[in-house]
Amino acid sequence: MHRPRIGIPLCLDDRGRWREGRDYLYIDHRYAQAIDRAGGLPIQLPIQSAPDEVAASLDGLLLPGGDDFPSAEPLPDGVELDLVPAAQLAFDEALFDAAQRRGLPVLGICYGMQLMTVARGGVLDAHLPSLRPEAHEHRLPAEGRHAIEISDGSLLASILGAGETPVNSLHHQAVREPGADYHAVARGRDGVIEAIEAVPRPTGPAGRRWEIGVQWHPEKMYEPSSELLFEAFVEASRPKERS
Repeated sequence: MHRPRIGIPLCLDDRGRWREGRDYLYIDHRYAQAIDRAGGLPIQLPIQSAPDEVAASLDGLLLPGGDDFPSAEPLPDGVELDLVPAAQLAFDEALFDAAQRRGLPVLGICYGMQLMTVARGGVLDAHLPSLRPEAHEHRLPAEGRHAIEISDGSLLASILGAGETPVNSLHHQAVREPGADYHAVARGRDGVIEAIEAVPRPTGPAGRRWEIGVQWHPEKMYEPSSELLFEAFVEASRPKERS
């Protein structure tokens, strides 16, 4: 059986972090491993000139973690953001647009969820400790977990179940307001949005687009919930599943 081709755009180092004087593309191997275990065919995508053609070759798009988005408001002295390179952001947005036009399932993880938000006119908190001081700590150790509440009736709830579930947390930026056509479907106990998904269409066989963004990193978790999420994404990416 044809394994769904899941595109994973790569991160760009254009500041000599890997080697001075060279630009490098890189990605955590665990994204590809998670897609492979779930039955998909991971396709790593370098920045290139024809995102429409790239999207046409895919069955699904995974937007992985990455660097920071700029802040729309002043931040305190001493707070420094590790900004995503402009070339990477432009390619990621164009690829996301092309995938959405084709109706491809999309799974956004951390930066990927924030990209989905920004691309559709949403608003981010660029530094939670500064802009949401009442929020809990969201940069936890690798094995750290905190609880999120998944909304009943959401697509995410149909995969992981409604109610509380533990997730890891490795971020300092977060979605304040989801972009157009998205809504929040999971929050932490402090109210921080932990997952978004496409608003269901009112009628028609394609009443629910498979577009989910999660703030945590399921590829770094080895709980059953991560397997369920990646398996659902790969299954939705099979061509027979899309209208």
